[in-house]
Amino acid sequence: MSPVLKGLFGAALLCAACRTQPAPPCDAGGPECIVLTIPRGATLSAAVDSLTAHQIVAPRALFKLYARIRGLGSSLKSGIYAFRRDTRWHEIVAALKVGRGTLVRFTVREGLQMAEIADLAAQQLQVPRDSFLEATQDPEMLQLLSVGAAASNAEGYLYPTTYTVRPHLSGRELVRLMIEEFNGHWTPAWNARLDSLHMSLHDLVTLASIIQSEVRYAPDREYVSAVYHNRLRLGMLLQADPTVVYAMGRRPRRVYEKNLLIRSPYNTYLHPGLPPGPISQPDSASLAAALYPAQAPFLYFVAQPDGKHIFSVSYREHLAAIRQVKEQVQEIRARARQSRGPVPPAQRR
Repeated sequence: MSPVLKGLFGAALLCAACRTQPAPPCDAGGPECIVLTIPRGATLSAAVDSLTAHQIVAPRALFKLYARIRGLGSSLKSGIYAFRRDTRWHEIVAALKVGRGTLVRFTVREGLQMAEIADLAAQQLQVPRDSFLEATQDPEMLQLLSVGAAASNAEGYLYPTTYTVRPHLSGRELVRLMIEEFNGHWTPAWNARLDSLHMSLHDLVTLASIIQSEVRYAPDREYVSAVYHNRLRLGMLLQADPTVVYAMGRRPRRVYEKNLLIRSPYNTYLHPGLPPGPISQPDSASLAAALYPAQAPFLYFVAQPDGKHIFSVSYREHLAAIRQVKEQVQEIRARARQSRGPVPPAQRR
């Protein structure tokens, strides 16, 4: 090795070892945690460029030399990593050589119930289901709701989005992360709107969760919200099928009339007003729709096969809309039978 390289290498070693204490691990979603992706097939130069661009290492040439001497060039592992800016060089190289500390993406869809998220976390992150559910009822976790919700559990406040997290994190860590994500999506200006609606935050999130569960066609959100606001104002039953599904504790293929009699405070076919709490996780669009309903006199709606709704002012109009939807369903079934054609005798049952 030339004297120049020896000098550079010596400086790199000194820089890498200048801290006697290792940097603390990155907490999932922590503000000091810098996330970067090393794509499959990335070269050492590309990885160093990314580390430098995120201000995790500097100077670039010195770290690249150090990493190459430590054998990183031929053993670089792709993946999603999280480092602090004070992470020591040898810790970075060791992580990239063996893939230690790689993160995973965890996607929570809008409208999932808390129990369904617990199942998802157990399957994808190996977070014990009971640990997750216990954390959702922990008063210390619920105090994180800086927006001031009076909630008995975290249902409705586990914000639906894609998270980049460490595998095998605890239930408390995941719940904390999701509640903090909800706080981050709550717009402070919405507090004044709550006052004008004479609603608590918990009531608003409850209504938003019902809207989230009802709507498949996004432009319908504000009109579904208008129906529920109008019904609440007039003292009418909400009669929201998703609240019956929540009361059942499972997702049936369809809700039958007999299900509408289930005894539960969440059954809005039997109990006036909003249910005791949210029934799913609403996103920002549904929260906004609950806050700002359309200025429309609708009191009824029915979903069409394509997910769009027909809205009505009177019950007579609503009954006509239901007949229209039934005709659409019959037409779809008839076309499906025609497309299949006659069944050969050997296949008939």
